[in-house]
Amino acid sequence: MKIFLDTEFTDFAETQLISIGLAAASGEVFYSEVPFQRQKCSQFVNEIVLPLLNPEAALCGPAELRKKLIDWFDLVKPGDEEVELCFDFETDWDLFCAAIGDKNIPPWCIRHKIGARNINALMRLDFHRKYDLPEHHALNDAMALRYAFRERPSVAT
Repeated sequence: MKIFLDTEFTDFAETQLISIGLAAASGEVFYSEVPFQRQKCSQFVNEIVLPLLNPEAALCGPAELRKKLIDWFDLVKPGDEEVELCFDFETDWDLFCAAIGDKNIPPWCIRHKIGARNINALMRLDFHRKYDLPEHHALNDAMALRYAFRERPSVAT
């Protein structure tokens, strides 16, 4: 099973997690926001990402986020099947690892960095338009990745 991951974060220079979204191929979703230092946010994040947040509904501290992530994986993981955690940007994986705690990454969770050749860019944009969901929101972007993902065989080098 594939689960698609996206995060929003403060800045490339001093990266702090703001929100995390997961969208399973089976349809289940996970979303949470965490406390962050607003002064560390880039201008882009202040203008585009922060207005999309809903801390009253989704905010939790680091320990609660870790527990929620572990509990969610326990609910969505089908039996003995491995789970490919798919992401398109390395920082998403790094922030996920920090959020769940490196020692808490389940052994059945396989890291899968997907490249541009696996994402149909037009379908990704279509997802946001079709469902009227803005980009740069972690859950919306995770669902858009799931929608636009296309399995492609490896290219021999």
